[in-house]
Amino acid sequence: MAYLADFSTKDQYQATVKRTKRLTPADTQEIREIVLEVDPTFECEVDQGFGVLLEASGEFGNTMHHRLYSVADLPERDNGNPLITMLVKRCEYVDEFNGERYPGVASNYLCDLVAGDKIVITGPHGLPFEVPEDRDTNLILVGMGTGIAPFRAFIKHIYKEVKDWRGKIMLFYGARSGLETLYLNERDGDLTQYYDEDTFSAFQALSPRPEWEDPILLDAIMEERADEILALLSQSNTRIYVAGYETVGEMLDKAFSVILGSEEMWERRKAELKAGKKWAEVIY
Repeated sequence: MAYLADFSTKDQYQATVKRTKRLTPADTQEIREIVLEVDPTFECEVDQGFGVLLEASGEFGNTMHHRLYSVADLPERDNGNPLITMLVKRCEYVDEFNGERYPGVASNYLCDLVAGDKIVITGPHGLPFEVPEDRDTNLILVGMGTGIAPFRAFIKHIYKEVKDWRGKIMLFYGARSGLETLYLNERDGDLTQYYDEDTFSAFQALSPRPEWEDPILLDAIMEERADEILALLSQSNTRIYVAGYETVGEMLDKAFSVILGSEEMWERRKAELKAGKKWAEVIY
């Protein structure tokens, strides 16, 4: 797993906010879709990401703040300039020493932008979610929250540009409530257009009581599809891609241990996937 410090800030480009809109209702966590118009020399593909670089006031004076984001849609152009789409959730964090809550630096900066604002981006940076050359490859995609971003671009690329994909694609997407599922709802059902593809299926994992912050039932939803998942895991051409916050790893280990019959069997299979470069994750 790569760390933010591994991504260079040497190559910098100016980007202008083309449009920004909130995808989630006002009484839920704010998640925005932001489209950037970028310098013509900047090229970013569906299996890449980019950084946002800004000055932030640190304990010892001004310092540069760098955050990595996935491309959330197929690259476009407007008057020759590249357009890239990103998802941003307005975040806050709790100081582990004083217990105070503080707004996330990059997320609040980005969520407050309006059309016409200019920012500095870096990259493009490679992500581990490469599109396999073998079109019979099976894919188990697991996205939590804004972790749906790279898989939205990925799935659209496969069905719009690769087209003759023959492997099975299972997308598991976790969010606190149905109102916070992105691109799989009545208002923004971008990915629902692929439901009629024989090779594609998508499953939503929600919290039973989001107002009480009950955990998202990702493991339970996956266990309900145990036979299908087990069938894919028995094949050598199956890959698993994971994107989301840190706790997704614990939920996946729990689910796969149940599906395979024991923690030991899952640890062995997971090690095989990693050794064969068939497991990739972006955890934040």
